[in-house]
Amino acid sequence: MRLVSRLMPLAGVAVIASLLVPSTTAAQSGAAMAPSHKPVANAVRVDEAPRIDGDVINDPAWAAIPPIEGFWQITPNEGQASTERTVVRVAYTSNTLYVAVVCYDRTPASIIASDSRRDAPLDNTDSFQIILDTYRDTQNGFVFGTNPAGLEYDGQVTNEGAGSGFGNFAGGGRQLGGSGGGFNINWDGAWQVRTAVTADGWSAEFAIPFRTLRYPTVDDQVWGLNFQRNIRRRNETAFWSPLPRQFNLYRLSEAGTLTGLQIPAQRNLKISPYVLGQVTGAHQVDADWLGEVGGDLKYSVTPSLTLDATVNTDFAQVEVDDLQINLDRFNLFFPEKRPFFLENAGLFSVGNSGQVEMFFSRRLGIGANGSVIPIQAGGRLSGKAGDFNVGLLNMQTASEAGVTPANNFTVARVARELPNRSRVGAIFVNRVATGSLAGTDDHNQTFGVDGRWGIGRYGLVDGWIGKTNTPGRSGNDLAFKAGAAYNSQIWRLSTDYTEVQQNFNPEVGFLRRSSYRAGNIFIFRTVRLGDNKFGLHEWRPHVSGRGTWGIQDGLYESGQWHIDQHLEWKNSTELHTGMNLTQEGVRTPFQISPGVFVPPGRYDHAEAQIVLRTNEGYWLSFNNTLTAGGFFGGDRFSLSPTARMRAGDTFNAEVGFTFNDVNLPWGEFQANLFRTRLSYSFTTRMYTQALLQYNSQSSLWSTNLRFGWIQDANTGLFVVYNDTQDFTDREAITLGRSLTVKFSRMIDIFR
Repeated sequence: MRLVSRLMPLAGVAVIASLLVPSTTAAQSGAAMAPSHKPVANAVRVDEAPRIDGDVINDPAWAAIPPIEGFWQITPNEGQASTERTVVRVAYTSNTLYVAVVCYDRTPASIIASDSRRDAPLDNTDSFQIILDTYRDTQNGFVFGTNPAGLEYDGQVTNEGAGSGFGNFAGGGRQLGGSGGGFNINWDGAWQVRTAVTADGWSAEFAIPFRTLRYPTVDDQVWGLNFQRNIRRRNETAFWSPLPRQFNLYRLSEAGTLTGLQIPAQRNLKISPYVLGQVTGAHQVDADWLGEVGGDLKYSVTPSLTLDATVNTDFAQVEVDDLQINLDRFNLFFPEKRPFFLENAGLFSVGNSGQVEMFFSRRLGIGANGSVIPIQAGGRLSGKAGDFNVGLLNMQTASEAGVTPANNFTVARVARELPNRSRVGAIFVNRVATGSLAGTDDHNQTFGVDGRWGIGRYGLVDGWIGKTNTPGRSGNDLAFKAGAAYNSQIWRLSTDYTEVQQNFNPEVGFLRRSSYRAGNIFIFRTVRLGDNKFGLHEWRPHVSGRGTWGIQDGLYESGQWHIDQHLEWKNSTELHTGMNLTQEGVRTPFQISPGVFVPPGRYDHAEAQIVLRTNEGYWLSFNNTLTAGGFFGGDRFSLSPTARMRAGDTFNAEVGFTFNDVNLPWGEFQANLFRTRLSYSFTTRMYTQALLQYNSQSSLWSTNLRFGWIQDANTGLFVVYNDTQDFTDREAITLGRSLTVKFSRMIDIFR
């Protein structure tokens, strides 16, 4: 530890100095550079639909469709033409949009297909993606993608992929926590794709029914459009509509245009009934047998406004939560995974994701201890009404004796998209207890407004303000945030300020902590290194700072200066070397581990951090985070290695371990977490998965085994086994065990 403390100031000086180094970018003499204009493509109406089998070149239906070509890199060589030819064609019939792509490759034996599970990540495989901005609002859209194995990948984009948390630029990701925002990978539409690998490379054909999409009610449709192709062995990412390197596919304000669509009005009514059988049991408790029926309904009131209804809602097929270790005194955040609440979730997102949210859908149907509270029925109306995004959600939950009364939840949301990535909106959230167990004045309301203002191409100012109404609490019930960000090819800069007053109480939202003021600053530099003998691709030095103060007493509760630099090689291997200067102010003693309490006081520390990530496109990859330094008056050594292995596109395994060795003046302990994920895909729609976890802090062992045979839009046959064991007294005690068989079917009434 003494050597670490001596080296960290030198590392900090080096990182800060590196922010001043001039940027260099790789260049190739005579190479074609990306055009500055946005491209335009035309969709062609056809009387006979193409044969969806993945063989584009030999299908005469595509021969008369004009090709769409010209893909431009953002990495490794920004602005230069893609190293391989990509040809796309777009056609449509009265009810379906068809997209065909031929990804030519001079060495098809080198094509990488890493996974075939639905919605598996496309970053570490050869892949092709489509984004459709059907409203042409340059902020929201639908994504469809695949890889050479033919996996089905889809999701919804909100706010150009930007979440509501600090430091989140429009770089996107998967589901960005909370009630939504960013990119929602859990949205599942009804569509199909087929692929083929040939001597010319690989090809794919997409068939996307118009009923799966939402679009304006006009005769001539003009949509935003972009395509992305990944060539994994070269770590190459290329787009049809050129993008600056700091953005990705979700940057819809940079997308091209799709014209030529004349779509007749679509009638859309889908019913998805389910039947379920379940046997449950626990330690020294007889097994209980359960049978359930229920279902969902989806009806398009207009092509842009959809009504979803649910009766006796069930989510047995959803993967269990990842176990977490808590080494501080604040609430843990667990993201939403249930499909019904994730569709259009970004529309209802207001607040700082994972920190303070005015609506958090996990409050519906899940108790404070993670127990399931039955949802009797509910509905959601969401989409576009004229120039406004609208959302109305109402759910009724049942009562649980000794746990909670029945509750009715209502969420109303309206937002208006404005030019240049700007938006203004408002939200109302209401909970009221119902039934015989409801007490007097058992209700809660949250009111909020939010907005964002795009400045030029790279600037953004955003903020929100909320107020709650809780019986017995009056005054000091506001929360608000204001922030600004700038995101160019070289610099990423942001700052924000958040305040949450002591009586702000969003009971249908999420608060990581209450009664505080917080500020953040973020300075990030990107340096492209060009050709060099070390094979380095990019250098990213950065500094961030955050601080939180209690409102009532002004105590500096927590803060951190993070000084770091990332080195990335051309094959995507990364090394991060950084340091953290931390401060914690503890008001009252808290139990950090069984029998170990941290007393009140101020704790100032420094710690070193090293992160290594190897090439995840390889069949075996590894990453690890090592942290060592001061911690609440003592020392902590933390190690988090993870290994990933795949065999072709069918078998994937991930083994991870988090080790915390903590030595405090008031006690020593270890807090460890073990996690293993295994998956095997029989086909792109049939899989089996296992998630095994052990948390030494709570002495819990969790097993989640799932078999899925997926039909359309996340319906099908699911067999799920869950088992939770408690090892507190070194004897396994079964806390809960269940075996569930569920079958659901989507019935398209107007097909």
